[in-house]
Amino acid sequence: MRALARAIDNHDLPAVEKISQESQEDPFEVLIATMLSAQTRDAVTAAASERLFRAARTPQAIAKLTARRIERLIYPVSFYRHKARHVRATCRILVERYGGRVPGTMEALLALPGVGRKTANLVLILSFRSLKNICVDTHVHRISNRLGWVRTRTPEETEQALYRATNARWWPYINLYLVTWGQNVCRPVYPRCDACAIREHCARVGVERA
Repeated sequence: MRALARAIDNHDLPAVEKISQESQEDPFEVLIATMLSAQTRDAVTAAASERLFRAARTPQAIAKLTARRIERLIYPVSFYRHKARHVRATCRILVERYGGRVPGTMEALLALPGVGRKTANLVLILSFRSLKNICVDTHVHRISNRLGWVRTRTPEETEQALYRATNARWWPYINLYLVTWGQNVCRPVYPRCDACAIREHCARVGVERA
């Protein structure tokens, strides 16, 4: 993890981390950007988030938009129609139940439409400075299995396994480090093993060609 911390300095931050920094860890912007990011490339996520927040930057403002308007603003993120409905419904709940603020507990976040453990964990880590959560997306799931840290079939299983397999001091950073590495070096197909800063520590589970 220390080696990865040094190595990722040469690469751009993932889109949601950039948005978090630019918004000064605003929980609402982190929440919405993470919802948009699912199965979507970073450049598309960043552009869609910018368009949406330019048009409406608060839960109150987005809740007043039609789903069709939100669709046009966030297109072409993956599943943009579903995400538009979820974003609008989530904003309405934030206004009606939480006074326009994002709740800071896992239970409350998971009750929001379209919010799963990945999104909830990332909001808690980036905006509420949680030290007790691990955010697992496809990169973290793939790389932690490839490294041999865990042997799991789903991101949900990987999250629970990582709590047991890793030191708690690294939990808030696992997503940032492995996502950045997965986007640039440890790719799903043909990983760049020769350019990997942690290749001597990697079991290369499932790697057939690099």
